[in-house]
Amino acid sequence: MNYQQAMDYLKGLTKFGINLGLDRIEELLRRLDRPQHLLKIIHIGGTNGKGSTSAMVAGILGAAGYRTGLFTSPHLHSYTERFVLGGEPIEEETLARLISEIKPHLDDMVSEGWEHPTEFEVSTALALLYFARERTDFVVLEVGMGGAIDSTNVVMPMVSVITNVTLDHMDYLGQRVEEIAQVKAGIIKPGIPVVTAAQGSPLEVIRRAAETSNCRLVQVGRDVSWFPSDHSGNFRTQQFEVMGLFNRYPVELPLLGPFQQINAATAVAAVELLFSRLDQPIPFDAVIRGLLRVHWPGRFEVMGGEPTLVIDGAHNHAGAMALKQALQTFFPHRKIIFVLGMLADKERAKVVAELLPLARAVVVTRSNSPRAGDWTQLADYVRKELDQVTLVEDVGSAIKTALAMASPGEVVCVTGSLYMIAEAGAWLKLKGKRMTK
Repeated sequence: MNYQQAMDYLKGLTKFGINLGLDRIEELLRRLDRPQHLLKIIHIGGTNGKGSTSAMVAGILGAAGYRTGLFTSPHLHSYTERFVLGGEPIEEETLARLISEIKPHLDDMVSEGWEHPTEFEVSTALALLYFARERTDFVVLEVGMGGAIDSTNVVMPMVSVITNVTLDHMDYLGQRVEEIAQVKAGIIKPGIPVVTAAQGSPLEVIRRAAETSNCRLVQVGRDVSWFPSDHSGNFRTQQFEVMGLFNRYPVELPLLGPFQQINAATAVAAVELLFSRLDQPIPFDAVIRGLLRVHWPGRFEVMGGEPTLVIDGAHNHAGAMALKQALQTFFPHRKIIFVLGMLADKERAKVVAELLPLARAVVVTRSNSPRAGDWTQLADYVRKELDQVTLVEDVGSAIKTALAMASPGEVVCVTGSLYMIAEAGAWLKLKGKRMTK
């Protein structure tokens, strides 16, 4: 298969939906000679922030000179973004070749009576095979959904990370936050140290799971802390200090928002634990350089121009709370026009209720996903509190509409589904928009 044929094949696998469980991925990896056993892995789960934290850990390890693989999902623009090695996405030809290699194993499994592996299971196997073939020093592996029976949970990591736990994917993970925490704690392995920034009842669930598995538990906010500083109108980076387990790090981070400070502290703790396990000195300078260079688009990006434009993938209630805090921190007392598009299986009403107190107007748009459902329903939630609602189905046209509505000094914030954020990024790139420098 060439790259386009490979992508069409992978896209076709989405018909198998979300089918949690480990039997299929374990069998597929057995047929691929268990590449996961050749890898040193940092396994990162959680509800929000796991992608940013993964990128930070990979950035630090790369800055320390290690050949580091990074597997995340979903992607924003190209499927190749899911498989990053040394800071560079996999080449299209290599991805196509690996999919062509894996396909006969999938066909054989089905012919032998197995359920067909899902798209994410195939993606996970592909990542593990790719990174093993490339002889990576470390792999940062982001959980897809949940933890216990997510397809990434076939590995024995060096460190496990659970960023936080809030309500999300409740149809699959449970209706109560404690139930979801129990599922996410499923990535905890016997004797393997754990880092978490979870709080409240989810923290108690994770603590009990760590104790049961005889794991050291490092709590961000107790064992590791951070000291925020005034952003002073700087939309390029934020500066703060992280008090790690072994060192104090002056951090300059190009990812904005108070929540990213917590993610940075979590990433630092994970790296410190990793090197402690390896009985090697902590790469102090690499922590500083790695965090300074980290790139994770679509998370509170402030774009150039007037009015100010912000894009952020706040796809659930907890994400909306973090976005609200960041907007109040960086743009106090400024009126905001939201361009909002969310998937049908998300907490639309809660997200709207969180953001509406900051809104002068809302432009509702449609995420380019089969899970978008009745996208216009989002406007019904908005109209309960705000009259200024406009519906524009095309994402680019929706942004254009919001920019035209905005007065000088106002902020246009594009947020919601990461699928919609990807479309927004493509449209902005076409129009020559860029981050403020």
